[in-house]
Amino acid sequence: QVQLVESGGGLVQPGNSLRLSCATSGFTLDYYAIGWFRQAPGLEREGVSCISRSDGSTYYADSVKGRFTISRDNAKSTVYLQMNSLKPEDTAVYYCAAILSAALRVRGSSWFQPLRPATYDYWGQGTQVTVSS
Repeated sequence: QVQLVESGGGLVQPGNSLRLSCATSGFTLDYYAIGWFRQAPGLEREGVSCISRSDGSTYYADSVKGRFTISRDNAKSTVYLQMNSLKPEDTAVYYCAAILSAALRVRGSSWFQPLRPATYDYWGQGTQVTVSS
């Protein structure tokens, strides 16, 4: 079955960096895009970044532009989120999620909103990122 496993979270001081990984497996059909999301206590899940599998198009939330970089290694079936210049407000559980190409063919291209959680069908278990001095 489809699995997404996040890793790389931890405790860092403000200004430092972390790289999150999202290892994917079990896709019998190609995924269309992988998104990164985060959820802080008491807040709604929010989109952070997204990358498409085919052409590598990337999307970022305004709050992370210039600090975070998403990338993919299709040979390793892994998507990365490099997070630099971390701030205390980046503290959250970070999740990766996937939407299959087949799902978009059924729902239509307008379904794809890269930073909207409801776009995605498959989710990892999350990894905690804490930014604190």
